[in-house]
Amino acid sequence: MKLYILPLNTIALKLITLLICCSLGSTTLAQNNTNFSKIADSLILINYTTYSELDNAIKRDKYDTLNMRLLEQKSIEQNYVPGQIFANIMLGNQYRNKSLFEKSENLLNKALTLSRDNNLVDYEIVSLNMLGVIYRRQAIVREALDYHQEALRLAESQSNINDAYLKSIAVSHNSMGNIYLLLKEYDLALDQFNKSLEIEKKANNKLGLAINYNNIGIIYEAKDSLDLALKNYKISLDYNNQIDSKTGKVISNNSIGTIYLKQNKPDLALQTIIPTVALAEELQDQFYIAWAYINLGWAQNELNQLQNAKNNLEKGLKAAENYNLQSMEIEAKHQLSKLYEKLGNTNKALQYYKEATILDNEITGENNSQYVNTLRMRYESEKKNNQILELAKDKELLKVSLENGKKTAILILLGLLAIAIAAFAFYRQRRLKSEKKILTLEQDMLRNQMNPHFIFNSLNSIKLYIINNEKENAVYYLNKFSKLIRKILIASTEKEITLKDELETMDLYINIENIRFSNQINYNITVEDAVDIENIKIPSLVLQPFLENALWHGLSAKEGDKFISLKVSKTERNFITISITDNGIGREASNKIKQEKLMKQKSLGIEITKQRLENFSKNYTENYSMIINDLYEGHKATGTCVILKLPIIPVVKLKTA
Repeated sequence: MKLYILPLNTIALKLITLLICCSLGSTTLAQNNTNFSKIADSLILINYTTYSELDNAIKRDKYDTLNMRLLEQKSIEQNYVPGQIFANIMLGNQYRNKSLFEKSENLLNKALTLSRDNNLVDYEIVSLNMLGVIYRRQAIVREALDYHQEALRLAESQSNINDAYLKSIAVSHNSMGNIYLLLKEYDLALDQFNKSLEIEKKANNKLGLAINYNNIGIIYEAKDSLDLALKNYKISLDYNNQIDSKTGKVISNNSIGTIYLKQNKPDLALQTIIPTVALAEELQDQFYIAWAYINLGWAQNELNQLQNAKNNLEKGLKAAENYNLQSMEIEAKHQLSKLYEKLGNTNKALQYYKEATILDNEITGENNSQYVNTLRMRYESEKKNNQILELAKDKELLKVSLENGKKTAILILLGLLAIAIAAFAFYRQRRLKSEKKILTLEQDMLRNQMNPHFIFNSLNSIKLYIINNEKENAVYYLNKFSKLIRKILIASTEKEITLKDELETMDLYINIENIRFSNQINYNITVEDAVDIENIKIPSLVLQPFLENALWHGLSAKEGDKFISLKVSKTERNFITISITDNGIGREASNKIKQEKLMKQKSLGIEITKQRLENFSKNYTENYSMIINDLYEGHKATGTCVILKLPIIPVVKLKTA
């Protein structure tokens, strides 16, 4: 091996060059800091108070974290509160863009507290909107909507809505539209984006226009209107190019690449996405990094570059999981499911598909949707109430301005009459709502009988048959599933159905649930000849909770043979007896399993059934009875038997003259 020794003058020259470069870099950095230090001093001296004034004065320096820390420090020293708040908002946004959500949230909460303590409403509105964006990025729907709706309410309630408030209103509408997108409420989302777009058009805010056109494109994409989606994405890209927004370019190009993939143009998609990956890495925004890698992997999978596709999809998934980017995590797992299906690994494909579906269901679940709708209605109600209050104030001023006493008295009387009519209408409306609530309680309880996860799990089981190419089984169970859903929908509109319909529905229900038990459960129905099942009426779906308990608390943990026997008999003139017997592990063992699994949530199925049977029995000459027997052989539990005695002779109601 040869050892090369540089001449001393060469080494010295390199060291001098390095020192000069470092010195120049340090000098430039120090000069920049010195320049901004002077700017910060002048801002504090001028004492800008509004958010828009500070934003315009600082301009591009607001994206420099060192400058913002310097502004915060100087503002604290000089007790300049607007500067402290502005610096915390800007620093919070920088952390958010790097998906460091906890740090971002702390800074923005600090800004929000300072805003409220010092009654700086415009800063408060911006802080609320930025906090909403943090939660939206993480698909935490409720908190995100709370912050944006509070920001919108606060901005719209101002007596003088200036350009700054209009900008905040546009941001709130846009962000709420994105939340509705997460929940797949596309019409509601489009309404919010159009409201934001109108404001941005009047202000000629190209950044806002770019954002809204991209979001409208997402809606068209979700509705499979790919040409319209591509048109809106390209409009968005044009605005982003005009303002040279790197983040905007990443978003638009990712969106355009997705459309090319859905149009079966993977080559075009790859050309669009590859430079986008590098730009996303430069921005260090984990959300867009994850998105870019997922789209890159998707394109490579379509082009059968399977190993590259796997590597890039896993990079995207890792970024999404590390930074709690749930929407990106769902997309990554969907694409990995397709990849592994192509690789022939059906188990892995099914695993990723199930994980993506479960996570998507959590985000767009019924509770979130209900909460969003409730909050939206509450906001609309508050808005109308505020309008009514404003009208009331105008009316009061009008009455005061009247000089004629007689006219004033007439107006007062009219006002009192209007209040009385309004009070009567309000009382009547409340009464009607109360009556409606009583009438619909029975149906609400009935709909709650069926576990929402049952439909989800049933479809997944049928999906497994399709994946395994068991077409006959898939068609067979899909037919049964559709019949069951139809019967449930019909039953949900009726208080009582015939015993025959109930038994048919339960037979379909057990057949569907039995898929998940690999069809190991033997289920039989025995009806005595003396029972007229076509004319006897019982509450609809009343047997389902007992069968569900037998399946999931009795038989799911049992090894070996499993059976459920349903027997209908008529032992007394006024009653029919329905017994449901299983050979499960028994209630005592089932309760122990629940405690070990920390399943503390109480099932309301049996309690609701008891209430329904109480209401049902009021129309009959006898009351119902229910007995649950634990079955034993010696000291060993061998199952459970539920015995229901239901009255069949209705009360004769006398007609009154």
